[in-house]
Amino acid sequence: MVSTVTATTDTTAASAAMKKSLGMNKDDFMKLFIAQLQYQDPLKPQDPSAMLDQLSQLSLVEQSYNSNTSLNNLLAAQNNAISLTAVSFIGKDVKANGNSATFDGSTSTSLEFSLPLSASSAQISILDGAGRTVRTATLGSCNAGDNSFTWDGRDSSGALLPAGAYTFGIAATAANGASISATTYTTGRIDGIDLSGTTPRLTIGASSVALGDVIGMGV
Repeated sequence: MVSTVTATTDTTAASAAMKKSLGMNKDDFMKLFIAQLQYQDPLKPQDPSAMLDQLSQLSLVEQSYNSNTSLNNLLAAQNNAISLTAVSFIGKDVKANGNSATFDGSTSTSLEFSLPLSASSAQISILDGAGRTVRTATLGSCNAGDNSFTWDGRDSSGALLPAGAYTFGIAATAANGASISATTYTTGRIDGIDLSGTTPRLTIGASSVALGDVIGMGV
């Protein structure tokens, strides 16, 4: 559950934190200052300028605590806004930087990639969660730009693989024999979010992508 956070300057909390750290806050120091003035020896008065200087320094420390509290509140509000944004992705089809793919055990899945220039030949390799290659397929020539391969969830021998998260890679070669670096994408419909880490992750079945890796979204 995502709850709202109101960003306010909690001076009471800052003062309490200051007292815990330093043993007193500005109010305590002012009381001590007044008490010393009341009970000072009239023939040997205290130097008030020194006390005022210390009070000024303590005020600066308290302001620092207040600023830190405000910053923490702003960061909490920002994290809350990011979490709310992540929730809004549920039920949407997305395209994100990555090479993961989810197979649900029966439905074919589209593995998408992009090439900076045309390739005379290309091959796709699909790996299971343990990093073992379970399927390779020759794609032939591919145009520059977006391309895709529809995977039926079967391995190289034709056996149906179990549902789960898989990864894939592309090996492409230009007409002159040079290797071409492909950009792979993770695509699918968001069915949940994971807020356990430092940044939200959007789940697509057994796979997930970081919120910041999303580059496109459908309806």
